Amino acid sequence: MNLEGRLLGNRYEIISKIGNGGMAMVYKAKDQVLNRHVAVKILRDEFTTDDEFIKRFSIEAQSAASITHPNIVSVYDVGNEGNLYYIVMELVKGKTLKEIIVEEGAALPWKWSTNIAIQIASALETAHKNNIVHRDIKPHNIIITEDGIAKVTDFGIAKAVSNSTITAFGSTIGSVHYFSPEHARGGFTDSKSDLYSLGVVMYEMLTGKVPFDADTPVSVALKHMQEEPVAPKEMNPKIPSALNDIILKAMRKDPTLRYQSATEMLRDLNKALKDPEGNFVDNNSYEDTEATRVIPTLNNEDIKTTNTEKSNSNFFKAHKKLSIFLIVFLLFIISIFGTIGFLNATTPKDVQIPKVTELTQEEAKRKIQEAKLVLGEVKEEYNTEVEKGKVISQDPAYRENYNIKEGSAVGLVVSLGVEEAIVPKVVGETQEDAIKMLEEAKLKYEVVEEYSKKVETGYVIEQETKENTTVNAGDTVKIHVSTGVKKITVPSVLGKSEKDATKELKNAGFKVVVSVEEDDLKSDDIVTKQSIDAGTEVEDESTITITVNKVVKPKTLTITVNVNSIMDGKVEYTEVTTGEGENQTTTKTPKNVKIKVEVESNDKTYTVGDEEEVDPTMTNLIRSFEGKGTVTVRVYVNGGLKRTKSINLNESTELTIK
Repeated sequence: MNLEGRLLGNRYEIISKIGNGGMAMVYKAKDQVLNRHVAVKILRDEFTTDDEFIKRFSIEAQSAASITHPNIVSVYDVGNEGNLYYIVMELVKGKTLKEIIVEEGAALPWKWSTNIAIQIASALETAHKNNIVHRDIKPHNIIITEDGIAKVTDFGIAKAVSNSTITAFGSTIGSVHYFSPEHARGGFTDSKSDLYSLGVVMYEMLTGKVPFDADTPVSVALKHMQEEPVAPKEMNPKIPSALNDIILKAMRKDPTLRYQSATEMLRDLNKALKDPEGNFVDNNSYEDTEATRVIPTLNNEDIKTTNTEKSNSNFFKAHKKLSIFLIVFLLFIISIFGTIGFLNATTPKDVQIPKVTELTQEEAKRKIQEAKLVLGEVKEEYNTEVEKGKVISQDPAYRENYNIKEGSAVGLVVSLGVEEAIVPKVVGETQEDAIKMLEEAKLKYEVVEEYSKKVETGYVIEQETKENTTVNAGDTVKIHVSTGVKKITVPSVLGKSEKDATKELKNAGFKVVVSVEEDDLKSDDIVTKQSIDAGTEVEDESTITITVNKVVKPKTLTITVNVNSIMDGKVEYTEVTTGEGENQTTTKTPKNVKIKVEVESNDKTYTVGDEEEVDPTMTNLIRSFEGKGTVTVRVYVNGGLKRTKSINLNESTELTIK
């Protein structure tokens, strides 16, 4: 039968199957009301027509629900839909002790095993004080959580005991490898039977094996009744003497020689942790220490009675097999009628659970008692929706056509109304102290982590609800906590273009400064250096300088020299006289000057053109020079420097000197 996706009790949505038991299947489910995951145990189909199994299933729920202990799996709810009988329990994440033993494949560490045994014994102590005997203690029914906590589960055959407990109809219920001798016989079982089973579990943890094994369950049961176990220390010499003695005492055939209570066994287990080789376990048999008494003389009537008893004794000796058969048959008949009578007398009637939510506590109590139920634990809590003094919820929850047994307890949660709280100032506090202050103010918290250059790591930077604000208790205050300065890793931008390198660095959170160099042997516009090596972790928004190679193409500079201007009008003339007499004429001719043009570029000086003689009145002597960057032009006249002028070829390629 596939139950996945089904909604039980209009509340529990079945998610997936997580296990099988002898009587039931276990599913993971979602509680739609409390929004939590739970385990739902559903009685197998083959047992739903068996009234005895259904009774046993119901007893399990009521037994387990009545006790609360950190080492016992909590039971939340019980119910049925048609032929589906189910129990809702705490969902425990972990492995069974049996799985751990099998996975280990050998004996478990003695200290770890002792701690687990202490937790199991603590759970049994609480159960036994509530008159509940588990009767199926075994590694399969012990879950070890991810935190190393032992949880006893599956009170599948647990039964609330008042005066005595006898296995019904002469049949045994439980797992044969962990039976006590009296359980195997189908007789009286009590809290000491659970302690025997715990001794077997300890034996298996510390040796990796059960004390008794055979081919058939009957053979195993007989060994429990007739044979003494091999001392666990013989199986594993590493077991401390005290633990060896505790196990052997717990597994005594005679219940009167075992631990008489879980409390007594707990005491020795705790001692064993402190003194593992101690000799404090009382494992001696009882001795007849009764004082000598005067026995009265037998008279004739006594002798006759004695003779009659002898005659009867002789009959039984002569018919030994018949006698044994008659005794066993009579005990069997007595157990059948005794059990039927006990169940009929003690099984309570089913009653519809009343709805008491939104009633006052007194009204709810009255309605519960009218339904022949009892008021269970009453808890109080603040609530923003339910009026003060009225019931918020009940356990078990009300459902239409949902029956529980007469005399069952119904727990209540009663509203204290809306509680107010004052928001404390937590800015400047450590996260730990801030959370503590908020919790003490009955407030919840939400932590938002963010980087900060000003506030030390782990301290509160900001709170979104201002200090001294009045809010409802249970409200959430969001606090921003510093994670310190944000660290970023420097990427490599070598060989990338200036544009791409700058973009990548800025996107990564850096500030970028660009410097330029020129190397004709390298490609133009690529990054040749970066001030911080790639892979280095630095603060966010750090400045990184990249050096970009800029190869400038040469440009032609046209130099126009105004010779007349640079001579400042100081021109020398040569006079030439021709003719005679009246026909004599004198002609003045400008005397040529020597002009030389030099250009200084990149710390080198070049002569532009040849040094030549020119007319000093010339205004446009032209020279050309190919270069780049800033150059300095010098003009010499007759060997003397007349003019000096600089020009940036990136800005202009024409220069007039005058």
